[in-house]
Amino acid sequence: MALFPEAESEFVLITGLSGAGRSLAADHLEDLGWFTIDNLPPKLVPKVVELAHAPKSSITRVALAVGTAPYQDDVLPMLSWLRSSGTHVRVLFLEAATDVLVRRYDHTRRRHPLADGDKQRLVAAIDQERELLAPLRNEADVVLDTSTLNRHDLRRRLGTVFAGARTAKDVQMTLLSFGYKHGLPLDADLVFDCRFLPNPHWVEELRELTGLDPRVSEYVLAQPTAQPFLQDVERMLGRLLPAYTDEGRAYLTIALGCTGGQHRSVAMAEQLAVVLRRLGFASGVLHRDVHK
Repeated sequence: MALFPEAESEFVLITGLSGAGRSLAADHLEDLGWFTIDNLPPKLVPKVVELAHAPKSSITRVALAVGTAPYQDDVLPMLSWLRSSGTHVRVLFLEAATDVLVRRYDHTRRRHPLADGDKQRLVAAIDQERELLAPLRNEADVVLDTSTLNRHDLRRRLGTVFAGARTAKDVQMTLLSFGYKHGLPLDADLVFDCRFLPNPHWVEELRELTGLDPRVSEYVLAQPTAQPFLQDVERMLGRLLPAYTDEGRAYLTIALGCTGGQHRSVAMAEQLAVVLRRLGFASGVLHRDVHK
């Protein structure tokens, strides 16, 4: 039986690799109005839940940044308890490439919790933690790779997912434009390549503009292959999104890429947002590389 069958409080469990931005994510969620506790040992989570569900409690949205190493063996049982208690909980798992994590530790001069202060063991410690946390990653509602994100990018990404209240029946979507020359977004669920469209970069009067400018958008959408592509994507998503909802999928990141991430992918992402609204799905739109 659920411990809190009438619970209205909403919880986000922030976890992931050490150095991937757990504390920074907690700060951003606090700015978005969440009651936030950072570096909380997993065994203390039930006490926080109890306090949030206490009569006359004013706490409705709680973000818990849970330390993993050396508590990794405690996190999954705690998550299982949360879900069985009737608590509305989502899991945000942050990760980053190993070389990025090494640079971050070099920059901050902090000690990795599994490296015992030995810098020579840093890569091995990161790999060990990644392996230890793989089962927890599989349980996450949102997996976010922070390798290419600065603090402002991370704030925007979290804002599209956690700024509003989650609805129980809808998939919450993020449309993400990007440039292939800057790397694939590793946390994307679906990726569409827009490089089949003529590149506005080679049109002199459009080169310095972006896909957010109506002139670029009109140029891209007027191409003979643009509308058939959008129609095909609309038909596909019309079938997939209800299925994702039925399977309990809460979040979906749909990425659209072009060479530099400034023209074609931006215009198509904005137009795809219109398509999704027509299908009855709301979505946030982010342009990762539009100003690079």
